[in-house]
Amino acid sequence: MNISGGNLPVMSGTGEGAEVLSAALAKRQQKVDGSAALALIEGAAQVPSAQTPAKSATATLGNNVNIYV
Repeated sequence: MNISGGNLPVMSGTGEGAEVLSAALAKRQQKVDGSAALALIEGAAQVPSAQTPAKSATATLGNNVNIYV
C-alpha cells in the first residue's frame, strides 16, 4: 500500500479557494444550527413556575355514553 503524497491530485488555484470558502460556510452554518438546537432543548427543559397541575381523572369518567340511533 502506497501512502505517499505523490499520488494525490493537484488542486487548481481557483477551485481550491472556492472549496475552502464553501467548507468554512458549511461549518459556520452547522455551528449556528447546533446553537439553535441547544437553545431549543434548554428552553423546553425549563419548567415554568406558574404551571397548574393537570386535573385528575375520576373513576366515573366515560361511564355514561349517549348513543343515538
